[in-house]
Amino acid sequence: QVQLVESGGGLVQAGGSLRLSCAASGRTFSSYAMGWFRQAPGKEREFVAAISGSGGRIYYADSVKGRLTISRDNAKNTVYLQMNTLKPEDTALYYCAAKLPNFLSGSNFRQVGEYDYWGQGTQVTVSS
Repeated sequence: QVQLVESGGGLVQAGGSLRLSCAASGRTFSSYAMGWFRQAPGKEREFVAAISGSGGRIYYADSVKGRLTISRDNAKNTVYLQMNTLKPEDTALYYCAAKLPNFLSGSNFRQVGEYDYWGQGTQVTVSS
């Protein structure tokens, strides 16, 4: 079992930055690949970024490449999402998720159904 708790969301103006954190319980954090997803009102939950257990493999949705950066600190059981140059269309509830096994292959890691554990989400609102 893994429990995930997101933090760091808030209200920011367009062009601004936020750093989201996701703290995980348990002693085997590096055994999980981690992902960030987001869900805007009236829309389906969508993939944002993923990172393998070692941090050696990282993938992004095309819509966030060059602006958002995923990273992890296995010693702190935490995954981060640094969000720069934010746009109003980035407004959403952001979720972190954990999956087994801890590697990323093919494209299944972009699917919501591939993840075993989810946090409750943190709201990001970007004003124009």
